[in-house]
This record gives sequence, structure tokens and C-alpha cells, in this order.
Amino acid sequence: MKLIIAILQDEDAGEAISHLNEAGFQVTRLATKGGFLRAGNTTLLAGVENEKVDEAIKIIEENSKARTQYATLPSSCGAMHGFILAPIEVKVGGATVFVVDVEQFHKF
Repeated sequence: MKLIIAILQDEDAGEAISHLNEAGFQVTRLATKGGFLRAGNTTLLAGVENEKVDEAIKIIEENSKARTQYATLPSSCGAMHGFILAPIEVKVGGATVFVVDVEQFHKF
């Protein structure tokens, strides 16, 4: 058994969860926040049988869209005091997925 940890944008989470559920995957949804843009994300946790990992990852990939967004860096990122930084173009979205081995699994 594997544990899939997938970090998605909030906008993509509903569709991804819906499609995962339709395919028979049970998912736990956590509200999380990214460190760079400090924007809301959703982290999904799913315990998956080894032979179904690729199917789950494909569903996550198909429901995670990359986007371009403009953001200004917070002043703690090196802006000189009194200067306003111009917005920068940042690619956001898609998904970051981790697959880890599960030593034990219990469902009560």
C-alpha cells in the first residue's frame, strides 16, 4: 500500500476529489497554505493499493491545471525599504505529488 500526498490549488481540488471518488478512491482533504505566495492550497491524502497508484496519479494530473498569476514579493524577500516592487509573473497550479510506502494501515 502507498500513501499519495497531493498538493493542488484550491480551484482544482473539487474536481480532482470528485473524479477520485468516482474511481473508488477515498480521499482526505486538508486546507493548506503555500510558503512562497502564501496562497491557499488543498492537500489530498489517499491510501492506495500499489497497483492503483498510477490510476490515481493520472486522475490528479488530469484535474490540476497550471495557470499564470501576477504577484508581488513580500518585503521580507529582499525589497529595499521604501521601494515598491513591480508584480512578477508566476506559474501556479498543477500538482505536487508524493508517493510514500505505508508500513501499516488500519481502518476502524
